[in-house]
Amino acid sequence: MRALFVLGRVIFGGFFAYNGVNHFLNQKTMSQYAGAKGVPAAEAAIPATGAMLLAGGASIIAGVKPRQAALIGFLIPVTLQIHRFWDEQDPNQRLNELTHFSKNLALVGAALMLMQIDEPWPASVPRLRGEEEMFVRLGGRDLSALPA
Repeated sequence: MRALFVLGRVIFGGFFAYNGVNHFLNQKTMSQYAGAKGVPAAEAAIPATGAMLLAGGASIIAGVKPRQAALIGFLIPVTLQIHRFWDEQDPNQRLNELTHFSKNLALVGAALMLMQIDEPWPASVPRLRGEEEMFVRLGGRDLSALPA
């Protein structure tokens, strides 16, 4: 079960990390697309959202602050702004946008489920967990003896 959870995390987080990298590699094309979809300041929005996707995806893969990295704050506005299937007149474009809209809703659902899993997640990158761990890492010295 643990291996499947880690595999799912890598696939889910990898999806976002890959798309974050794609925002940087194809910045000009993505900025034009976002601008055509009515995104304000698209040239600035693409690298900002690329960084958000990359950091969020890496965080989910590593299991570091995964609840904060759920990317719901990215998915909901992007889904509503970019994938407006109801505005499309061409049936093929409408279907394409509906598919992306539905996919993003499924990703929101998965992110909501991940937010309910207690931390630390299995096989997460280790991180400090309060003063007890800091105490051990400092070699067991009395923390009150350290300068403030």
